Amino acid sequence: MREVLGELHTWWEAGESVAMATVVATWRSAPRPAGASLLVGPDDQVVGSVSGGCVEGAVYELGQQVLTDGVPVLQRYGVSDDDAYAVGLTCGGVLDVFVERVDRTDFPQLGEVAADIAAGRPVALATVIAHPDPAWVGRRLVVRPEGEGMSGSLGSGRADDAVADDARGLLAAGRTATLEYGPDGERRGEGMRVFVAGHAPKPRMLVFGAIDFAAAVASVGAFLGYHVTVCDARPVFATPARFPAAEEVIVDWPHRYLRAELDAGRIDPRSVLCVLTHDPKFDVPVLELALCGPEVAYIGAMGSRRTHEDRMARLREAGLGEQQLARLSSPTGLDLGARTPEETAVSIAAEIIAARWGGAGERLSRTQGPIHHHDGGTTDDRE
Repeated sequence: MREVLGELHTWWEAGESVAMATVVATWRSAPRPAGASLLVGPDDQVVGSVSGGCVEGAVYELGQQVLTDGVPVLQRYGVSDDDAYAVGLTCGGVLDVFVERVDRTDFPQLGEVAADIAAGRPVALATVIAHPDPAWVGRRLVVRPEGEGMSGSLGSGRADDAVADDARGLLAAGRTATLEYGPDGERRGEGMRVFVAGHAPKPRMLVFGAIDFAAAVASVGAFLGYHVTVCDARPVFATPARFPAAEEVIVDWPHRYLRAELDAGRIDPRSVLCVLTHDPKFDVPVLELALCGPEVAYIGAMGSRRTHEDRMARLREAGLGEQQLARLSSPTGLDLGARTPEETAVSIAAEIIAARWGGAGERLSRTQGPIHHHDGGTTDDRE
């Protein structure tokens, strides 16, 4: 929903009704992830995409139907081996798409959800997409972090409490998922499916070292959706003009800045740390702190093989063990043969993506099986 929220909120504020189609589950080589949305708005306007073009026409027609009768629909799109060019995904993927009507009556909380997302406040939206009782389908629960409450209801207090607990866990991890419960929220039951869209603030990318490579890494990081911070102790180099893609440019010693961010709780398991100084007086203290700190998604350090060996020796002298050193990707990046700052930034980004999804970094033309990976490095090969 995030990618179409601007248009959706504008139409909602104007009192218009909009059909919103959302990808709630994917299998195999589905082209768009869970959470991707398409809107059918006033005057048959279309915004967004759920499949990159494969089934947009069918979803558009379903959106028009939902706008007319107001009845939400969960629809599966895919292909069969017998008819790969029927209405469906010729790439071989499968999508579950939930289509619902959104207006001030059906979704009165949209304004507050939009305000939370715009302000960077974490918020999750839980929607019943399937239930034995059709009256439950389409009901929503807005969930915020522990102690900040929730609004709306899925149909019962028991269901609200069960889903809110799980939604907060997904929100903390920055994840979106479809969950299944019994009809009244029973943990071990089945029959009620709930799509939880977690809208957490952007994950953080901390780039240490105000060098030309850092400018390229910051640019790629921003493109990938990270909140990018560049930090260097040298004010002549750490300037916003040199790093236009960064949301923050901090003049401070890297280890001192990282210590403050850790103490403030602003580093989480989605954060990535890129140490690009290849100067031991900067990178060893910050790496010592990072490698002994809490779990993060990625810790990488740039430098030659000789720099790497020297760095590892210094870290061992500082008391770090092999388990801690194993968290470090050094030299950072995948072997792409990169030479320029921009090419090197792509190789670092590629390693971050591979670590996130469990990819091996091989050419797809030399591999077999599913193309897309899911959280934890697993693939889903179900029909």
